[in-house]
Amino acid sequence: MMNAIEHQANNTSEPVIDLELERQEILKRYRRLLRAAKPMLKGDDAKLIKKAFNTSAEAHKNMRRRSGEPYIYHPLAVAQIAVEEIGLGTTSIVAALLHDVVEDTDTTIADIDRAFGPKVAKIIDGLTKISGFFEYGTSQQAENFRKMLLTLSDDVRVILIKLADRLHNMRTLDSMPRDKQLKIASETIYIYAPLAHRLGLYTIKSELEDLYLKHVEPEAYKDIAKKLRETRLARDRFIGRFIEPIEKDLAETGIKYIIKGRPKSIYSIWTKLNKSKKPFEEIYDLFAVRIILDVPQEEEKAACWRAYSIVTDHYKPNPDRLKDWISTPRTNGYESLHTTVMSRLGQWVEVQIRTERMNEIAEKGYAAHWKYKGNDTQTGAGIEAWISQVRDMIESAGSGDKKAAIEFVDDFRSNLYSEEVFVFTPKGDLQVLQRGATALDFAFDIHTQIGARCMAAKVNNTLVPLSYVLQNGDQVEVITSNRQKPSEDWLRFVVTSKARTKIKDLIKEENKRFVTDGRELVNKKLRVLRMEMTNEVINQLRAYFGSKTTDDFFYRIGKGHIDVGELKKFKSDKEAKENRANKLNTDALPDAKAFVKELKKIHGERADADMLLIGEDMDKIDYTLSKCCNPISGDDVFGFVTINDGIKIHRVTCPNAVELMSNHGNRIIKAKWTSQKELAFLAGLRITGTDRVGLINDVTRVISNELHINMRSVAIDSKDGIFEGNIRLYVHDTSHLEILMQKLERVQGVFEVVRFDS
Repeated sequence: MMNAIEHQANNTSEPVIDLELERQEILKRYRRLLRAAKPMLKGDDAKLIKKAFNTSAEAHKNMRRRSGEPYIYHPLAVAQIAVEEIGLGTTSIVAALLHDVVEDTDTTIADIDRAFGPKVAKIIDGLTKISGFFEYGTSQQAENFRKMLLTLSDDVRVILIKLADRLHNMRTLDSMPRDKQLKIASETIYIYAPLAHRLGLYTIKSELEDLYLKHVEPEAYKDIAKKLRETRLARDRFIGRFIEPIEKDLAETGIKYIIKGRPKSIYSIWTKLNKSKKPFEEIYDLFAVRIILDVPQEEEKAACWRAYSIVTDHYKPNPDRLKDWISTPRTNGYESLHTTVMSRLGQWVEVQIRTERMNEIAEKGYAAHWKYKGNDTQTGAGIEAWISQVRDMIESAGSGDKKAAIEFVDDFRSNLYSEEVFVFTPKGDLQVLQRGATALDFAFDIHTQIGARCMAAKVNNTLVPLSYVLQNGDQVEVITSNRQKPSEDWLRFVVTSKARTKIKDLIKEENKRFVTDGRELVNKKLRVLRMEMTNEVINQLRAYFGSKTTDDFFYRIGKGHIDVGELKKFKSDKEAKENRANKLNTDALPDAKAFVKELKKIHGERADADMLLIGEDMDKIDYTLSKCCNPISGDDVFGFVTINDGIKIHRVTCPNAVELMSNHGNRIIKAKWTSQKELAFLAGLRITGTDRVGLINDVTRVISNELHINMRSVAIDSKDGIFEGNIRLYVHDTSHLEILMQKLERVQGVFEVVRFDS
């Protein structure tokens, strides 16, 4: 048997572990990987995979995961996902097996190169470089992410294996402590799920989203999963009746087909519930019917439209919901025909029509595109163009420029989930932009100089402003002038990363003068105030005046948007805060655990800290409740160590939570409410319903007389018989708030009561 496995068994000292059983399980998983890879193996591929497995098993022989399992389970699982769920080949399987070896052992990239060749070494190098992603301060993270995308433009397999790695980590997240679960899940929804979407890996993207919800909002996840199980039989009966006439007609055509009903992901249902504010029972489009045709590639388009004709012979289509991604595939290679039809029970049903080839590309994205590339040059061409665009964006961002790196990440993320709009040049060439793109976005997409000199545009021979939002099928002609100059105002309405990046680059030169002037003014004023112009002081000024970057702060001073005289107030506020902090050291970004200990040493167990236990040791220390989400006792919360304001408490569902936990994982700490009820917390309720005489009196009676709750503010608006009210009030905890919401929902005329971040 393999030496590495025997070595691992002999060197493990855990008495409760059955080493022989473990050894057999490792070999079982290895053989399962070989079976999955067998159809694509050539020549010495099997020997190379075996060599990679032995190398990985030897490197990780004394390592275990947090769950207690042998670490080798992880690279085996990542390789299995790479081959089975993404469709990658031998090089990627080898790289997946070795992806943690360089990081965890003394093995070097040069060693990998000698043993497995330059292709594998390059992928491992890319994976090792991005392994520290999300582990540093914001600007460092942004630069790391920029480098990660640079590897995507060099070899997309780096990102695909990284996604397989993240998927397995999410599948095994149960063994991690709660704070780590929140951090890893937030990273996943922040970057990895959108990346999977952009690369066409819809199945993986959906699972990553579901796993995020499972760990961040477990109750909501369980509730939706339970309701889906409970309604499955009724759903299956409905689908059976719906597809019966379609199957009959399809069978007569002689086309091979599969029809199945596919429930939508739990995350997408949860998103829909939150967006519509409707209960589960009132959400009708919980599933889609998918028709998959088995036809030769040259007959695909005609066969799909024939199936569409059969569906619409039996059910009336919604004319606004037809999406033809066969004639014009999405930029990530996705091809399908989507329509929404009205069933005989008065319910809208989404129908997706595609072929086996299209379905594989939809399931496995970029990797499947390569399989068919030789037969169809159009398949995947959009995603290659996108990767080329990523490369251009990275190069224009500039290495080492913190501001550019941060802006790049912001712009890039905003485009990952974007839908598309298809427009034409005056010569009839097709241009694909993200939905919401304007005439100015179109101009920059053609060429930077055309965008820079763009004055207006003609759309379908009609003159339109630069801010005109393009619609599918528009024919666009750009009108330019040598006198035109880019304006900061343009950034308000452009949506594409390319346009935003180029506009910022063009106005950067013009703004340099204001930045220089502002820096000199600040320097002079600080000398008058007897303050040294250090990086720390400048960063505090930037935060104090709400600027994203130091250059932005200097620019606002130089332009006169900020009066330099306000620096005196900054100094006095800074000194007051330092006195309150009792000389607490905030010179460097603190480690969360060390910061908790320091606060406890300074403040002790303060009476006003009794409501929350914070940190690994559940200490009673000073904190403030974040105003962006107004947490109340009973909410699922976490602590965040700020630079200047100590520990702030946020709800896990806070609008800023995902960004904080994914970008600043080292500053996240545990926080847990105690059962005390002496304090009152500010919460906000939004009430909607049908208006009637005495309604407001009934609502306020429940709040004030029945539950004796103090209200801070009430704002009621009524129009055409419908009212909406925002009430801010003080409650003890989430249970108190829940009782109030239930009582208000029973008031005649009240349709819905929801909590909002007051």
